[in-house]
Amino acid sequence: MTRRPGFPARIDLGSAPAAPRKAPSHAVPAGMGLDSQAFRGRMVGKLAAEGISDAQVLAAMQSVERHRFVDSALANQSYEDTSLPIGLGQTISKPSVVARMIELLMAGQRTPGGRLGRVLEVGTGCGYQAAVLACVAIEVYSIERLRGLHEKARDNLRPLRIANVHLLFGDGMAGYARGAPYAGIIAAAGGEAIPQAWIDQLAPGGRIVAPMVMPQGAQALCVVEKTASEVKQTVLETVHFVPLKSGIA
Repeated sequence: MTRRPGFPARIDLGSAPAAPRKAPSHAVPAGMGLDSQAFRGRMVGKLAAEGISDAQVLAAMQSVERHRFVDSALANQSYEDTSLPIGLGQTISKPSVVARMIELLMAGQRTPGGRLGRVLEVGTGCGYQAAVLACVAIEVYSIERLRGLHEKARDNLRPLRIANVHLLFGDGMAGYARGAPYAGIIAAAGGEAIPQAWIDQLAPGGRIVAPMVMPQGAQALCVVEKTASEVKQTVLETVHFVPLKSGIA
């Protein structure tokens, strides 16, 4: 049996010039005191008021300190419902979008304990969503195609010592077959179709939650459900994510 990598995994699935590493900025936002619990509480209250109802998702959003994943200059905006730049033309998603997508993922196959099983995240970014997923899933594989963001996520997550997150550097469109099958796959970038590799690596009863480009050009959130006999796709609300790309950089 092939052994799965331990945390923090670094699996280079191709070659690209190394980016310089920066020390992570973990400053607590000015005016927040010694921790951001009250700010997270207000954020979670708004999420609940907007329709997020899964108790595990709300608890995960309360638990993970979002300000640790953004630059210190933007830390005061950490708990607003807004996306923020994280470098290399990428952003950290709005808290409402993170919560919505994870709640949709959890409507699929769960373990007897109520958690998700093994999850694949395509597009690690700064590592925030991976940290939230770690609260609701048994195991998380997160793959990033941009080396600079892969390194940033490693730096952000290392102090948190989250043992069930494995970070991978490679082409997310190909998924990660060594970790399959997955109870859920979640993507932070949208293409014109759900890659067949993701469907192949999804376990029966599992779900894919990802943005997809519609014929008119706008993106919409899509849920793919896989059973032993069919694959069903449901199109939901309009969203805006970066384009899904192949290769590494």
